[in-house]
Amino acid sequence: MGMTFDYAKLVMDNEFAYMIKHAVKGIDVDDATLAVDVIRQVGPGGEFVSHEHTYQHFKESQSRSVLIDRRMPEDWVALGSVDMLTKANDVAIDLYDHYKPIPLSCDVQKKLREIVNQAEKHYNVRLSVE
Repeated sequence: MGMTFDYAKLVMDNEFAYMIKHAVKGIDVDDATLAVDVIRQVGPGGEFVSHEHTYQHFKESQSRSVLIDRRMPEDWVALGSVDMLTKANDVAIDLYDHYKPIPLSCDVQKKLREIVNQAEKHYNVRLSVE
């Protein structure tokens, strides 16, 4: 009946949806993204990690996570072993305490009010208080 709700789960679902959208959008495949010129420049057996091209493009190819810790396990343990649920709960609390939504425009508010009024009339109920 939807009588309980877990805000931490909502934060996790939001991150998963972002990651899925990132993966589904696909990968651009062209000379720039394949780094054809860089491969020619560095040559066989060369090192690409410190190359400027890698630095400019690596952020685009991997989704950035707030909740998922991609550190090595020993580093994660050394930093307190904070799990995803704990992080998500902390994010949810922070959002609850500090998030300030951008108000809807007057036109949007008016349209929403019209929709609610029509629904109330159609179902012969009062859904909201002005």
